[in-house]
Amino acid sequence: MAEATQFVFSHKELVEILIRHQNLHDGIWAASFQLGMGNTQVPSPTGGETLPAVVVTIFGVGLQKADKEGPSALDAAKVNPAHPARH
Repeated sequence: MAEATQFVFSHKELVEILIRHQNLHDGIWAASFQLGMGNTQVPSPTGGETLPAVVVTIFGVGLQKADKEGPSALDAAKVNPAHPARH
């Protein structure tokens, strides 16, 4: 069997993983991305000149509270239910 070299997650899978990682049991949560933008010059595909371009950087990925469930906004109570206390 070949060794895995890359794992790709959907937005929904990412939210599920982060909810479990943060041990959240309630609230609706969605993925959030911290982005930055800058400008630069890149070579023209036809050669000879440079063209202005925009570079988008991803500073971080996180969770943000949401008002309602959606394709990538999930209820933590369903994704990571709290276990009842044992007596």
